[in-house]
Amino acid sequence: MNIKTYTIFLGLLFSAIMANGQTQLHEINTVVPQKKIYNNHLKLGGSNKKGDNIKVNNFYMSLNNKPFIPIAGEFHYSRYPSRYWDESIKKMKAGGINVIATYVFWNFVEDTEGQFNWKGNNDLRKFIDLCAKNDIYVILRVGPFAHAELRNGGLPDWLMGKPLMIRSNDQLYLSYVERFYNEIGSQVKGTYFKDNGPIIGIQIENEYQHSAAPWGFSYPGQPLDLTASERDLEATHEGVSVAAGNNPYADLGNDHMKVLKALALKAGMDTPLYTATGWGYAAIIPNESIPVTAAYAYPSWTGNKDLSPFFLYKDMQVHPDYEPVRYKPQDYPAFAAELGSGIMSTYSRRPIAEHKSFDAMINRCLGGGCNGIGYYMYHGGSTPKGNNYFSDEAYGMPKISYDFQAPISEYGQIREGFHRLKLLHFFIQEFGETFAPMATILPANNATLKQDNVKDLRYAVRAKGNSGFVFINNFQDDAITTDKNNIQIKIKTTKGDILIPQSGGFSIKSEENAIFPYNFNLNGANLVYATAQLLTKSDDGQKPYYVFFTPEGVSAEFLFSDKATIQPGAGATISKKGKETLVKCANGTSEFTITIKGKETKVLVVDKATALKAYVVTIDGHRHVLFSDAVALQDGYTIKFLSHEKNSFDVSIYPKTNKKITADVGSVSLIATTDIFTSMAVTLPKTDPTVTSSHVGEKKYVVHLPETLGNLNDITLQVDYIADTAMGFLDGELIADEFYKGIPWQIGLKQFMPNAASKDMVLYLRPLHKDAPFLNDLHTQSVPDFGTKKELISVKGISLIPEYQTTLKFL
Repeated sequence: MNIKTYTIFLGLLFSAIMANGQTQLHEINTVVPQKKIYNNHLKLGGSNKKGDNIKVNNFYMSLNNKPFIPIAGEFHYSRYPSRYWDESIKKMKAGGINVIATYVFWNFVEDTEGQFNWKGNNDLRKFIDLCAKNDIYVILRVGPFAHAELRNGGLPDWLMGKPLMIRSNDQLYLSYVERFYNEIGSQVKGTYFKDNGPIIGIQIENEYQHSAAPWGFSYPGQPLDLTASERDLEATHEGVSVAAGNNPYADLGNDHMKVLKALALKAGMDTPLYTATGWGYAAIIPNESIPVTAAYAYPSWTGNKDLSPFFLYKDMQVHPDYEPVRYKPQDYPAFAAELGSGIMSTYSRRPIAEHKSFDAMINRCLGGGCNGIGYYMYHGGSTPKGNNYFSDEAYGMPKISYDFQAPISEYGQIREGFHRLKLLHFFIQEFGETFAPMATILPANNATLKQDNVKDLRYAVRAKGNSGFVFINNFQDDAITTDKNNIQIKIKTTKGDILIPQSGGFSIKSEENAIFPYNFNLNGANLVYATAQLLTKSDDGQKPYYVFFTPEGVSAEFLFSDKATIQPGAGATISKKGKETLVKCANGTSEFTITIKGKETKVLVVDKATALKAYVVTIDGHRHVLFSDAVALQDGYTIKFLSHEKNSFDVSIYPKTNKKITADVGSVSLIATTDIFTSMAVTLPKTDPTVTSSHVGEKKYVVHLPETLGNLNDITLQVDYIADTAMGFLDGELIADEFYKGIPWQIGLKQFMPNAASKDMVLYLRPLHKDAPFLNDLHTQSVPDFGTKKELISVKGISLIPEYQTTLKFL
């Protein structure tokens, strides 16, 4: 019996025992010494010409003297067509990202020695200017080594033929690095934060003295030749992992990082923040860089599946993931900047990154004290072909695809993880100022919890004084946790105990997570607790409101402790007991109004299914939340909607608006203006792109592409297949590839259609073998029945899926 089967059995058994049991009381003591926050020890921070400032203390960053939590999404601009950068940046911003992290790949811009190419998809300045236009910050990762599952880790091939030692203080190597840095500096001159530009940070090197990539000059079966300085080879890992913590060259490594920073500054790269990948005893620049951490729940560099520790709470500022580290963690904010929102496949390992893990991991990191989060990758892409090679072939990775199973796909499609993560991003954006100074407090039994314990409640508190947030996580990778029924949490504070809920209990379903506030200042009213999670708010002075949502299976209730007047609305009931007021909300959508000192605040409560459709937008200068199955992208006074496959969708706007709404494509009709929402139906002209294909031998299929997109934003070619690997060719050139993972292969066509001389795409598939080493990585239902056959190849269907678009104006 394997780990997952065993934990499923235990989970079902425990759920059956506890389903009708008594309330399960869990206690946590928050009467502890306050977090010690200090500054002036870090050589970080800066201001711009407008008077804005960024500062860093040992626990959090601040923007204009207010706590600020960066939410960084990795997007490699040069792995995506430049004509669609603006749309992708808008998608990331719609998902709640406020910082884009991006690499400048050395071998992309100087593939041939001395010939720099900053045009087309390498146009760094254009990308930075688009980030500025969309009011989103940038952390520029300048290497020189990147890794990024790229050939040589981004080092140009020609460096192999030079008489030098890479990733060291070798003077010839540093002279080439300096030339590269100077080129970057000339491209982004005037775009730094100090110039009122978007670049707030520079990352120096990557996983230095921890990890490396293989040189592309390798033969099948030959041991890999890693891109590390010879002195560091014994301490070098393949992938992110725990290191021994005894590198005899650690001081030399830190010194090299200082040299690289000096070269970056000489090239003009003067920013408030410098970051370094600090996990696994990697080198940093002590007191001059923020050592960021990582967490990959589905690594492809391990031998097989395992249960990761990244869904168990701990104080991450005291104990970073992949420790030991070579810095004092308490001196720096915990910034988990490489959270595995996806993973790359190798030929022999094809882990499936469950998107339910994405928000569960962020819940755990926030509950564990992180005051910065980042994703690798947040937006997938495609690796362009170099002069004489494809991507990282030595590691057996796809030659082109860098999809990474990310929240936004290789071709820009929005996935489940995008929606799950934005719920937390909206929370961080609106409540980060309150949340960031709060310290992590763990229950007494936390230290004994292990990954394979799927029955005990995993929870933590972040608190400052007598207020805070309760974090609950009920997800574990490669296992099934039990439903947690009849939970009641007692929080000990200096002003007495708080019971959540006051009586009875609540339940958290398997694979669900939650964040509940207690003693929360809700626009002047004291919210003792809520069994609902904060999503966003607006306190612009005209129509202040707060939006909460209920995790699956949880009923919302709110307990207020002061003399606020509470008026129930749709779906809400109120009961009073002394000075306390209890508000209970029906499942679905509810609303109530709080009035304190003559000031009204609306509270909207929706279920999680509705919250997953939420977007925060501005209409006529005021913040609104709209709910739609379509993706909503704000562009000034207009909102562009993208609808996958469906030519009609609804939009509900909160608070209500009386603006006239028009569409540039299709029609808009008012459904209803209820007490809560303005709701409308959007209908677009239906398009049924038809696909014609033919079979050429056993392995090749020819697909005829549409002539034009028409009014569509994109058309996705979907191939439902069983094979080992798949490749797509257009005009004889390889333009897409895929490793079989048990799901249909999807190719966004809009980037290819305008440039193709031929309209025929040739698909080439290799048969799947019964003894393939990666089959254990796949979901059980995705492993085909080979019967008596040793190999299979099958195309069950080829289809075209339209992505509709329209832009709404509010007049």
